[in-house]
Amino acid sequence: MSPVAVPANAVGATLRMLVEQRPSLLWGVIVGAGGVAVLAAGAVLTAWIARRVRERLAEPPPGERLRQVLADHDAVAVVMHPDPDPDAMGAALGVAHLAATAGTDATVHYPGEIRHQENRAFRAVLDTDFERIERAADLPSVPVVLIDHNTVRGLDDAERLDPLAVVDHHHGEGSGTEFTDVRPDYGSTSTIVTEYFRTLGFRPAVEPAAVGDIPVDPGTSDAAAVDPAGSNTLPPQIATALLCGVRTDTADLTRGCSPAEYDCCAYLHPGVDRDALARIADPPMDPETLEIRARTVQERVVRSPVAVSDVGPVSNVDAIPQAADELLRLEGVTTVAVFGQKDGTYHLSARSRDDRVHVGMALERAVDGRRGATAGGHARTGGGQIPVGSRQSDAGAAPLRDRLFDVMEGKLA
Repeated sequence: MSPVAVPANAVGATLRMLVEQRPSLLWGVIVGAGGVAVLAAGAVLTAWIARRVRERLAEPPPGERLRQVLADHDAVAVVMHPDPDPDAMGAALGVAHLAATAGTDATVHYPGEIRHQENRAFRAVLDTDFERIERAADLPSVPVVLIDHNTVRGLDDAERLDPLAVVDHHHGEGSGTEFTDVRPDYGSTSTIVTEYFRTLGFRPAVEPAAVGDIPVDPGTSDAAAVDPAGSNTLPPQIATALLCGVRTDTADLTRGCSPAEYDCCAYLHPGVDRDALARIADPPMDPETLEIRARTVQERVVRSPVAVSDVGPVSNVDAIPQAADELLRLEGVTTVAVFGQKDGTYHLSARSRDDRVHVGMALERAVDGRRGATAGGHARTGGGQIPVGSRQSDAGAAPLRDRLFDVMEGKLA
């Protein structure tokens, strides 16, 4: 229906009538209109105030909170788990860099050894400065940040440490006194640390011609998105280290991934040193590792679809998880466990493609009740250590192999 046009002289006549004959009615109309305007303005003002209050009360994102915690200290010690892998090393380097941007000195430490060929390549190619320690007393007298584990392992006097902060993607009850960020649903700790840089507005350093093409995270404020040549630049060493961590812990984005892993890889990609990444991903392999992988296949016992292999004495325990990956490639096998012995301890590694098997929980059951034994992991991967003869009735390889079959097949609840 078309709108009805009202003649201007009719409007004028109506107004004259109200003024001359019904002034109280005209005043009521004016006051009512003003009231509506006041109410509308009040509603807008109330909504604006509520929004600002919510913004003020909202907790800052984890990356900002961690940087604030780090900024309160002159120095921190970043501690990785024993025998650190690229995920632990990449995340540790990332947190150390975050500390530096907050004006805090950071050193990176680890117990154990760096033996796996990829881990050694990571350290050499990226020219890292990690300090090996044997006791908590070896650490500088500064607050500790745990990376890629949430309870201290590998140190005889671990009870001395009360970490300031914890960043990890493994299950566990450990926490920091001022900051804890544990996300078991993530595929790597490097993913978590990468998100810190994204939300803080850091940009991977690239060639100047490509700088304008780097997307800024939508959640980043304009104030944080500074010139890439400034303090919010993510150096190639850090970007490469973090991408190595994500890639390694997710088996090249094929195992245990969350959507965050893919987002982080896309974010890091422009600033990665591709030559360094290739050298780390495909380093030379020592003869013993090849021999252990071959021995794993030769010594396998299969109760389809589970395979367990005892590789016997080893000097390089890092070859055991690689052997487990190799065994899982066998046709008809969906769950594997491999163990070998070194220095009076069985070292275990397990893998699974079977949704009915949670490898970490299965290994926990396998070592339950054994003094000094530790084990755990994720649904698809896990590992552990058992002192040889920790329980007399289970001493020897055959009983251990049988118990691994039982837990992998679900016979032990």
